[in-house]
Amino acid sequence: MTLPRETAPDSTPLEPPRIPTQTDVAVVGVGAAGLFAATWAGRAQATAGRPPSVVGLDGARKLGAKIIVSGGGRCNVTHWRVDERDFAGSTSPAIRKVLGRFTVEQTIAFFTSSGVAFYREADTGKLFPESDSARSILDALLREAGAAGVALLHPAKVTLIERDGDRFRLDTTAGSLIARKVILCTGGKSLPKSGSDGSGFALATMLGHSITAPVVPALVPLVLPADHFIRALTGLALPCRFTLFSPKGKPLATSMGSTLCTHTGLSGPATLDISRYWLVSRDTDPGARLLLDWLPEIPEAHVEQMLLENGAKGAISVLRKHLTERLAQHLCAAAAAPPTGDLPREARRRLVAAVKGLELPVVGDRGFTIAEATAGGVPLAEVRLDTMESRICPGLHFAGEVLDVDGRIGGFNFQWAWASAFVAGSAAARG
Repeated sequence: MTLPRETAPDSTPLEPPRIPTQTDVAVVGVGAAGLFAATWAGRAQATAGRPPSVVGLDGARKLGAKIIVSGGGRCNVTHWRVDERDFAGSTSPAIRKVLGRFTVEQTIAFFTSSGVAFYREADTGKLFPESDSARSILDALLREAGAAGVALLHPAKVTLIERDGDRFRLDTTAGSLIARKVILCTGGKSLPKSGSDGSGFALATMLGHSITAPVVPALVPLVLPADHFIRALTGLALPCRFTLFSPKGKPLATSMGSTLCTHTGLSGPATLDISRYWLVSRDTDPGARLLLDWLPEIPEAHVEQMLLENGAKGAISVLRKHLTERLAQHLCAAAAAPPTGDLPREARRRLVAAVKGLELPVVGDRGFTIAEATAGGVPLAEVRLDTMESRICPGLHFAGEVLDVDGRIGGFNFQWAWASAFVAGSAAARG
């Protein structure tokens, strides 16, 4: 085995890597989960007194593109407090079991031992490297993989995996090899330019697995009609609450936090968090309604009371104490409520509804090219949670976003990657 090979600059053509004829563990996809799984597989082999025999395969010219762009280039490695309630997709008990195998404290210890110190963002609880550079995280992952004796081979995109007796044959764009164990860490479909283009789902189905439906973008901005007033408020950011209701009025999901009006609709943390629920609901609950509360800290009755008590001053004079005047004007127009002068009772009720529960006519989303995560994937019900090994295809393990688990914004998807990869890598090398 060789240490991770240095990637040539983009302007320099890369020669295909030399693929070994066989390996003990093949890790398919060398992003965050793949690097972590490979490292722990190498460490487990060393602990057992076996020579390193772990290969990481990836189709990218340069490794870690998704890591580098995460967190605005700062890489939000995890959150100070993580539990199963921060995730969607597969069942909460299953997610909790995997998260419990590798905690936030263990994540911090891993990177600290590799020379990376962290700080906690006070208002969000997100943990970032003190360098404020995602490069320090990628460098640490590459360094630890190298120290564990992992061979990282790229560009070598895996195009086929099939059983070969009690082993696996992997065909790549650079050649073929035989592996005793395979760990699939190919990601989902978000940010396809980084390599997570959904091809891992095809590899999983080749080996007998199912993929949940629907598979949709998660943590993605939402698009509103071209003539919607929110699109005229580009750049406006304020704390809001989203609530998704079923056709019968049952709350399905909620999110609260900073919300950004954009030239296409809505973005910001609260929008990104609710997006996957809205997009899934299009298939599972047709007719679901998404409502936006512009003043989440003020009860609806209080808003109506303010308008009632100050009606003579006009609605704008009341609302601009809490919202920008432009937004207040647009809300009055949307509610067909006079912005100045007397506010009739029905107009007041319509305005309160617009302020506390504006129904959003979402027409789409910005797609996988913008999305930070994927909702959907291989169900955890098809995986043994103590090893992340397939229940369908023995010897195949999974980690990261290829599984049907997606977290809210704030480092939760990285923590899922670290935890699932630790379990998969350690178990694959031992088995």
